[in-house]
Amino acid sequence: MGAITSAELNFLIFRYLQESGFIHAAFTLGYEAGIHKGGIDGNLVPHGALITIVQKGLQYIELEANTDENDEDAAKDFALLEPLEIITKNVEELQQIVKKRKREKTQSDRDKDKGKEKERMEEHERRPGGERERERHDKEKELEREKDRAERDREQDKEKEKQHTERIDKANPEEDSLAGGGPTPMDVSTTAHEISSADVTVLEGHSSEVFACAWSPAGSLLASGSGDSTARIWTIPDGPCGSITQSSPPGVHVLKHFKGRTNEKSKDVTTLDWNGEGTLLATGSYDGQARIWSRDGELKQTLFKHKGPIFSLKWNKKGDFLLSGSVDKTAIVWDTKTWECKQQFEFHSAPTLDVDWRNNNSFATCSTDNMIYVCKIGDQRPVKSFSGHQSEVNAIKWDPTGSLLASCSDDWTAKIWSMKQDKCVYDFKEHTKEIYTIRWSPTGPGTNNPNQQLLLASASFDSTIKLWEVEQGRLLYSLAGHRQPVYSVAFSPGGEYLASGSLDQCLHIWSVKEGRILKTYRGSGGIFEVCWNKEGSKIAACFSNNTVCIMDFRM
Repeated sequence: MGAITSAELNFLIFRYLQESGFIHAAFTLGYEAGIHKGGIDGNLVPHGALITIVQKGLQYIELEANTDENDEDAAKDFALLEPLEIITKNVEELQQIVKKRKREKTQSDRDKDKGKEKERMEEHERRPGGERERERHDKEKELEREKDRAERDREQDKEKEKQHTERIDKANPEEDSLAGGGPTPMDVSTTAHEISSADVTVLEGHSSEVFACAWSPAGSLLASGSGDSTARIWTIPDGPCGSITQSSPPGVHVLKHFKGRTNEKSKDVTTLDWNGEGTLLATGSYDGQARIWSRDGELKQTLFKHKGPIFSLKWNKKGDFLLSGSVDKTAIVWDTKTWECKQQFEFHSAPTLDVDWRNNNSFATCSTDNMIYVCKIGDQRPVKSFSGHQSEVNAIKWDPTGSLLASCSDDWTAKIWSMKQDKCVYDFKEHTKEIYTIRWSPTGPGTNNPNQQLLLASASFDSTIKLWEVEQGRLLYSLAGHRQPVYSVAFSPGGEYLASGSLDQCLHIWSVKEGRILKTYRGSGGIFEVCWNKEGSKIAACFSNNTVCIMDFRM
């Protein structure tokens, strides 16, 4: 029998953590165990593999405990064991438990049989002879009726089969291959247009999962960050996407986060962000360093101060400050003129998971300590503290005007906060699992689409996306087209469409107005992030199978 290696076991646990929504625990295990260096193709490992193997192992031990060299009736006389017994006791102890239960069961069955036989005899004795004869006669008649019914059923089945065969012969074979499958699980997806792989540009080059992607706000550059310790800047041609139309592969700059061949700790690229002009790209890494790159892929600056992986990195609108949030529980504001630490904020008691600017000099942070803090450059204490979440807060986002802050958590809720009060303005509880991310629509006051209502989208491990109308605090749509956790959502620049990416390998494009899927693309790996270019004409998605895909969007 082939033994499972420690690397294989680590990978199974890593996948289990990912599938269960423990993203940060998965990140940490991947980092410390060097998962991406193990050479295991994740696409070959089925979902739920660890649970399946553990269950099969329990069943095997149970079978082993029920099997004895001298016990020929093991299969017929199988005694069930509790999972906790199987985990905590060895096979010899389990066999003793099984034998004891078999003896108890045998004795119990004998006692029951004796009791039933006695009752039958007493009942039989009590009945007069005529009644017993009548009972025997009734049983014989019932048996005859059963035979007649069975014969009629067989005749009817033959007739139905004959009619069905005749219908098949008359029907169009192609149409009939689609018949009999029942309704599709999600009615909304039946009208969706499937995007062909021939109309998709696949960017290959990364050697591990691609966790992040972002279009430059100025031009046709796309950045991607991966578990292979590199980021890449791809030059995407203006023409249509697709394997047929692309005459030459897109140009690419490889941004290495290591020097040559090295045994240094993993430098997975966890987050990236372009500045407002699209001239500089900031990347955050598992080594706790932030790096600044030119659009040509030249390393301009390395920022050292964090003592743990960086999970979030954001430029302010003006571009004079860069904000980073780390597992070391702190957030740092960097001065982009000198690249020195302007101020380090040490308010959280656990890892910082997300940061977001409110304006050019104040921002919010959230953490696994369930807290949200609003901070201001120069102030030594938080301007505002928001408590209310019952589990770690995964993401925070200010609305376009900076007046409302949205948050989402592992406690299955999304909340809206205002600087004018301590308690949340709205508490959205309709999700049934952890909420991984949220996005505001680029609509309403302070946007290029001021006449459209402001919406919030929340994406969850319950496989749904929910659209919230914020003015009245109500659920507008529950978008249920995915089959697995949804990791990313992104509104189109005009706010009319929403792209979503899930572990089910599907990218869906939804009509915000109608709440239905318009287009869908199925890749060959789970999707970690989706994003639109500034014109809203192209969508990028990054996948767990080491690729980035780009597709055109036209209605």
